[in-house]
Amino acid sequence: MMELNQLKLLLNEFGENVRFEYDLKKKNWFNIGGKTKIFYKANNLNELAVFLKKLGNKEKVFILGAGSNTLISDNLFNGVVIKLGKNFNNISLLGEDIIIAGSSVLDKSLSEFAMNNSLSGFEFLSCIPGTIGGGIKMNAGCFGNEFKDILLSVQAIDKAGNIKTILSKDIKFEYRNNNLPDDLIFLSASFKGKKGSSTQINDKMNKLKIEKEKNQPTKIRTSGSTFKNPLLQTEKKVWELIKESIPLDTNFGDAHISDKHCNFFVNKGNATFEDMIKLINFVTENVFKKTGIRLEKEIKILE
Repeated sequence: MMELNQLKLLLNEFGENVRFEYDLKKKNWFNIGGKTKIFYKANNLNELAVFLKKLGNKEKVFILGAGSNTLISDNLFNGVVIKLGKNFNNISLLGEDIIIAGSSVLDKSLSEFAMNNSLSGFEFLSCIPGTIGGGIKMNAGCFGNEFKDILLSVQAIDKAGNIKTILSKDIKFEYRNNNLPDDLIFLSASFKGKKGSSTQINDKMNKLKIEKEKNQPTKIRTSGSTFKNPLLQTEKKVWELIKESIPLDTNFGDAHISDKHCNFFVNKGNATFEDMIKLINFVTENVFKKTGIRLEKEIKILE
């Protein structure tokens, strides 16, 4: 780790794109969190490569997308948070059925672009908050579909500034996971769809949205599913395990369990990181006591 003054000198050329002791509270859906030692917004690939090479392995690095699946500590993050800028937000059609999307493109935007170009297979993305980069990282999915079903390849850069293209067939995907190295920063990806009717695709998207809004909380301070479904341990969904293990009115401060879906935790006011961690740990411990199943977190924690 380098001293702050040393880092300021090292990163001086990046100007206002680098901020020091930057507040992250408004950068995540929970509206929880403190500051990061360094916040860097990358304008383009060349700048990002130079930044990473300058930084080397001197600091911890965390890539922040839409913040829809991230819980951030109230304490200072002693590292670098990188957010990819507008040049990573491009989306285009290649041929008739292949879409190229930057890693900052919202999942919802990709599904709408596919619909407008009469490509099916992307409908489920309309119900997933977050960005393409985050979706690939965790093989996000819902309603029986996952990123792996449509992904052709991903372009990434490592912390040494080396750029590489990885084919989907060379990636080992698992439920909400894959075997790609943690030090990769996703830049863009290619996806393959199937030609269809834009009207039928739109109808399917609307049906999925109705189903989601019926069963999951929306437009509130939540970060989606807190835990992964323990597929290798039981056929039960994680919400069923939570429901049979704890009182659903359990709360720590303003950290509550959603009335609509008990795998969604909610900040009902001024919940702190500690409040949310207490709730997560309470649920984890009591589900284990009741069922013998150890839950694994789906949300990402930055601390």
